[in-house]
Amino acid sequence: LTTANKSVPILIAVAFFTLIERKVLGYIQLRKGPNIIGPYGLLQPVGGGVKLFIKEPIYPLNSSITLFTISPILALLLALPI
Repeated sequence: LTTANKSVPILIAVAFFTLIERKVLGYIQLRKGPNIIGPYGLLQPVGGGVKLFIKEPIYPLNSSITLFTISPILALLLALPI
């Protein structure tokens, strides 16, 4: 539980700073930046994450689909406690 208490605020902060970065780059390039999902684009990082997870996966022909799917999840779970 303590790992989750440390990881969740960090992940939320990363999503927030990603949104701020995209907004600043949008203003620098004279465009609005992300403002499509939610008020003022605040849910844009969540929308990007959902889009990432619903994309159709492409698997190599000669690989184990189970191992190919589980490996990134396992790598993330092992990296979070660090």
